Amino acid sequence: MTQRKVIYLTKDEIARVRDLELSEAQAYLDSIRDIFLFCCFSGLRHSDVNNLRRSDVKGDHIEVTTIKTADSISIELNKVTKALPNYTNQAMNRDIKELCRLAGINEEIRVTTYKGNVRTDKIQPKWEPVGTHTGRRTFIVNALSMGITPNVVMKWTGHSDYKAMKPYIDIVDSIKASSMTKFDGLL
Repeated sequence: MTQRKVIYLTKDEIARVRDLELSEAQAYLDSIRDIFLFCCFSGLRHSDVNNLRRSDVKGDHIEVTTIKTADSISIELNKVTKALPNYTNQAMNRDIKELCRLAGINEEIRVTTYKGNVRTDKIQPKWEPVGTHTGRRTFIVNALSMGITPNVVMKWTGHSDYKAMKPYIDIVDSIKASSMTKFDGLL
């Protein structure tokens, strides 16, 4: 089976979403932005964010039993993670697309899908395939890009095996290149 393209936001794109000035008519996107950024900075799936309660916050971290896998995970808090309102996944997906479109996340990308043996390639602006799970993917790619080890990221995200992390690791070529220079210090 062919690996699907991992859609994630770069640091610059996250900043554009965060800093986007919304008009009064677009004010409904403000809460959506908060939830999406929470996903981008926690690695949680939307279903887990939607299920969060104040009792899950334990001082400096969140303790969560994930909906999809029933894994118990602990995620340290950072400046972005805060209490959030709930939204349905469908509404979030619709509004995240609008938020990213308004933020100018429109680089053309190729999305390849298969139906049986029939391959379909579609060129579209990056904001079109963005959804709630993009926040989780964004967290993983950016964590790996910052040099956080896959084992630590896997503890935060609840991934149980290295194979599930491989598509994300493959994206982060800059880590590979910068890691090789560490050998220069041995001379």
